[in-house]
Amino acid sequence: MELDEYQRGALRTAASRDTRNELLHLVLGLVGESGEVAEKFKKWVRDQDSDESRIDRADIAKELGDVLWYIAVLADYLDLSLDDIATANLAKLASRQSRGVLGGSGDDR
Repeated sequence: MELDEYQRGALRTAASRDTRNELLHLVLGLVGESGEVAEKFKKWVRDQDSDESRIDRADIAKELGDVLWYIAVLADYLDLSLDDIATANLAKLASRQSRGVLGGSGDDR
């Protein structure tokens, strides 16, 4: 599946852009779902002693799907294409790699 195809599909289950506070809803939803991924891993560290063989991949996949949905709908709200975002991100990382600055911090390295 192409990313823009996924984005169009996600929009079929999204609220209208005209919904009151929809942008805030999408941002908070993304943060919340990302937090749920982190929470699953926190419990994995606490309860499974960080044993990678005991990661519930199906459960993590569901949470990552929720994150992806929010990213897709938020990007659309901002008139951004997931294909364009992904392409630009890979180009940015390839540039950093070729310049030897993958490590470190800061967006403009």
